[in-house]
Amino acid sequence: MTLRVVRLGTPRRRGEGVRIGTARRPPRGVRKSDYARLNYYDVWLPELAPSQKWVSWALSQPWTEARWRKYARNYRREMSDPRAERLIELLAALSKRANLSVGCYCEDERRCHRSLLRELLREHGAKLT
Repeated sequence: MTLRVVRLGTPRRRGEGVRIGTARRPPRGVRKSDYARLNYYDVWLPELAPSQKWVSWALSQPWTEARWRKYARNYRREMSDPRAERLIELLAALSKRANLSVGCYCEDERRCHRSLLRELLREHGAKLT
């Protein structure tokens, strides 16, 4: 059993399991009834997305190393909230018993909160692929 970190809206891999969307907003222009069929997500969990403040900040200018470090610090601070931390612990525990995936829409995972979420999940003992 494992947990994958994926880009939402991409084809699913065999054995991926339940796909969990950790984006701040649902996909634009897509009916709710089509989210799973179009490979966005089966369940939406925006509590593991960065706050709207940091999403807006991230999209306001091109990335630099300094901006990325600031974003990463702030995302980690938001995820240290007990509610978010419990969700991360839950996903880490589930990864040892079931196949599941988490993701976001960003094209480049290196500049997306999902790379940071991957690190947090690993730190909480998730079984990742």
